[in-house]
Amino acid sequence: MSSSPSPRGRPRDPRSHEAIVSAAAELVAEVGYAATSIGAVAARAGVGKDTVYRRWRGKPELVFEAVFTATDHAPVPDTGTLAGDLSALLRGLVDEFRAPAAAAALPGLLADFAADPLLRARIRSGFLAPSKERLLVVFERAETRGEIAAGTPVDLVLDTLAGAVFFHVGLVGEHPDPRLAEQLAAVMAKGIEVR
Repeated sequence: MSSSPSPRGRPRDPRSHEAIVSAAAELVAEVGYAATSIGAVAARAGVGKDTVYRRWRGKPELVFEAVFTATDHAPVPDTGTLAGDLSALLRGLVDEFRAPAAAAALPGLLADFAADPLLRARIRSGFLAPSKERLLVVFERAETRGEIAAGTPVDLVLDTLAGAVFFHVGLVGEHPDPRLAEQLAAVMAKGIEVR
């Protein structure tokens, strides 16, 4: 019988994690990305800076998680149709990009991503890839229902949808029509449906 070594130090407190993420989102919305610091986040969350750095490598990863991953924890929709599922996913994404923290964080995050290929790779593997994996079930169900063909380029579809929301809401700063999610979902579902 083998025993695994016991972990060192105190176990991570999920309340600290939530306090840090909330503090980061609040600060970015209040003072902007550039003025947000790990020290300020730690102070607002009531933790030490070391606690923050044990969970995130730096401000970009922390802010990205705090601002752009809320939809990652929502249940994967199952409306019975691909268009309905995509509409539900896109409504969450539109809401995420419309939030004040997103508008404040986006320019700084984009600049950091452009300047640091390793950061881009960490965001892609740590946040974006798991999020896409989670959404594959939407397309698997659509394939089972006969709505889309096997071999549909799911990654490209998801990138196209997220890109449309990012451009329309995040980059151009348009106040989205309440039907934006449904319109994008209908266009995409029609474009990849089995003919």
